[in-house]
Amino acid sequence: MKHWRIEQIGWDQFDPARLDPEIVPLVKAAAMVERNGDDYALYLQSVFHDDPDFHQAAAHWAEEEVQHGDALGKWAMLADPTWDFEQAFARYRAGYKIDIKADASIRGSRTGELIARCMVETGTSSYYTALGEATDEPVLKEVCKLIAADEYRHFKLFYDHMKRYLGREKLSFLQRLRVAAGRIGESEDDELAFAFHCGNEAIDTPYSHDRCIAGYMGRAMAYYRFRHIERGMGMVFKSVGLQPRGRMSLLAAKGAWRLMAWRRGRYQALLAKPAPTTGATTPAMAA
Repeated sequence: MKHWRIEQIGWDQFDPARLDPEIVPLVKAAAMVERNGDDYALYLQSVFHDDPDFHQAAAHWAEEEVQHGDALGKWAMLADPTWDFEQAFARYRAGYKIDIKADASIRGSRTGELIARCMVETGTSSYYTALGEATDEPVLKEVCKLIAADEYRHFKLFYDHMKRYLGREKLSFLQRLRVAAGRIGESEDDELAFAFHCGNEAIDTPYSHDRCIAGYMGRAMAYYRFRHIERGMGMVFKSVGLQPRGRMSLLAAKGAWRLMAWRRGRYQALLAKPAPTTGATTPAMAA
């Protein structure tokens, strides 16, 4: 069951005077990625085709992910009345494809697949927490708080199923760490970059992964604070079998914080480059 519904949000409290214009492009992109959760559920249900318990869990997860997308899309249309969420999402779905009929996980095992999902939920829980704390606009603050809580519950959902499969598949610590690190690195793949393109660039602007990931990350990273990275690192450590709190986790969080600061500067420098205005491309099919 959903923990909340879009109708319960205080949409009439939207305050354009408290809007940060740098947040709007991020919300537009995030709305499409979240709304695409139903395709990810089909992929997961195909990979776990003989596990009815996980089938049901994936369906409930997707229902909440789709609601996240709809809520973010509705807010973005309040922030930018000229923007059409359904039109942008249709463009995104036409260009970004997921292999919904995969018969095995691209992570090499079901445990690996669930670790990868834990990484995604770690990232989204931290991100919406950071965004919600940064914005002064009351409706977006409420939406982000609700989504962040959902994403943390989703982390627990995938973590519990991961523990179940780990007992059968016996992945080593290094195997788990490799999957986690690989999925974290994929945060800069076409999924977010193409969503940013479809949500914020004209239809005749050619897609450039480098430009669009810079457009997204250069803005998004500015809203993180060290506490968000520290909390996220604890979730990462828990997923791979390490103590989520302690000296090692703190050192890893400090290293990740410094790396983020460096990357943010690099992305923001790329934002200064003008976008071309003709032609169009689409990314390759995603796994």
